[in-house]
Amino acid sequence: MTTSSVVLAGPPGDCCFKGVKHSGTAAGKTIEIAGVPTYISEPPANQDGQQKNIILFYADIYGPFFLNNQLLQDYFAEHGYLVLGIDYFLGDPVHAHSQEADFDRQAWMDKSRANAAKVAPKWLESVREIYGAEAKYSAVGYCFGGPFVLGLATTDILVAGAFAHPAFLNEDHFKKVTKPLLLSCAEIDHTFPTKSRIRAEELLVAAKATYHIQVFSGVSHGFAVRGDPDIENERWAKEESARGIVGWFNRFSS
Repeated sequence: MTTSSVVLAGPPGDCCFKGVKHSGTAAGKTIEIAGVPTYISEPPANQDGQQKNIILFYADIYGPFFLNNQLLQDYFAEHGYLVLGIDYFLGDPVHAHSQEADFDRQAWMDKSRANAAKVAPKWLESVREIYGAEAKYSAVGYCFGGPFVLGLATTDILVAGAFAHPAFLNEDHFKKVTKPLLLSCAEIDHTFPTKSRIRAEELLVAAKATYHIQVFSGVSHGFAVRGDPDIENERWAKEESARGIVGWFNRFSS
């Protein structure tokens, strides 16, 4: 008889469906990779015209084309990375249903998880064909995107991974990590609570993984994408999370 791995980060809850939309102008554009809509944000041109450092961006349930996520991807691009955000929701992010009184959240989630599991591997394969397997790939996942990063962090595809306030993770995800991993966490997170975070750290220690954990006080699940910029602590935590992720990737991409 087989037993399932203990859940550490559960499915997205009410907190995942709330947040503040930010303001700004996105600098990236939309392309298709393996037939999947993809947000691409390009860094300042380098001298040899080749992009060696690439971030794979696995978005929360709002998808890579939600303005907050576009601006976040643009921020990473400003720091020298080509950023590719897969739309594994295939044009149907959760906020497209914000005005539906009878929206079936669970049905949407089940469909979205099935779509993502189907398209993500082919998308990544095409990315590596287009941009080269020799490029230095890092990956960051937010909420829904967390498991995609943890899956890649067990392979030689990545040089480093990071996640913020993840969903859908179990103990096996952490037991198998072989690549450097940054965990950007909220003090208040019913999806990935303190007990789970501590257990994840124990597993990373046991695996002799290279890791770093950020924990931001006074913020909740979703802060790294949808924190309120008018609240100083939320703004600082969101910005510091992004800075920390860039610094982590810089460390292993140089």
